[in-house]
Amino acid sequence: MLNSLLTQIAHQFSSISPIEWFGVITGICCVYLAVKQNILNWPVSILSVLTYAYIFYQAKLYGDAILQLYFLATAVYGWYYWTGTKATSLKSTKPIVKITHQEWLIICMIWLFASAMAGFLLSRFTDTDVPYIDGLCTVTSFIAQFLMTRKKLENWLIWIFVDALYIPLYMHKNLLATAILYFVFLFIALKGYLDWKKAISK
Repeated sequence: MLNSLLTQIAHQFSSISPIEWFGVITGICCVYLAVKQNILNWPVSILSVLTYAYIFYQAKLYGDAILQLYFLATAVYGWYYWTGTKATSLKSTKPIVKITHQEWLIICMIWLFASAMAGFLLSRFTDTDVPYIDGLCTVTSFIAQFLMTRKKLENWLIWIFVDALYIPLYMHKNLLATAILYFVFLFIALKGYLDWKKAISK
C-alpha cells in the first residue's frame, strides 16, 4: 500500500505543469516578501495571481479564479498604499495596526453573509462540484487580502485559517503543487503574524 501511495504521489508530481510551478514559486516569494514588509511583494504578487487565474479557471474553481482578479486590483492598491509619500527604500513606511472590536464585528457579519451568498451563486450558476467551500475560501481570502493592504496585524490569522481550508480543496482538485504551496503558506502566515506582532510592540 505504501509503494502504491508513493507511486501515486510521484505520478502527480510528474504531471504538474510548468505554469503551476511558476505560480507556486512566485506565490511563495510574494508572501515571504510581505512578511518582510518588502514592497516588491506586490509586483511579484501580480505575476502569481495572473498565473493562478488561469489555473483555477481550468480547474473549475471559479470563485478562486475571480479572487485572483481581486488580488490583482489589491496588489496595485497595496503597492501604492505601502509605498506612502515618504518612502525612500523597499521597506514599507506604513505602520502595522490592529483590528478594533467594532471592525471585527463588521468583518464577521460581512464574512458570514458573503460566504453564504457566494456559495449559493456558485452552486446555482456554475458547474463546480465544491460551491460552498469555494465560496467560503474566496470570501475569506478577499477579507484577508484587504486587511493585508491596510497592514492590519490580524490579516495573518485569517490567512492561517483559510490556508488550512485550501489544502484539502486543492488536493481534491488534483492540484498537488498548489496544495503544498498552501501548506507552506500556512507556516509563512504564522511567521508573518509573529514578526508583525513583534514589530508592532516596538
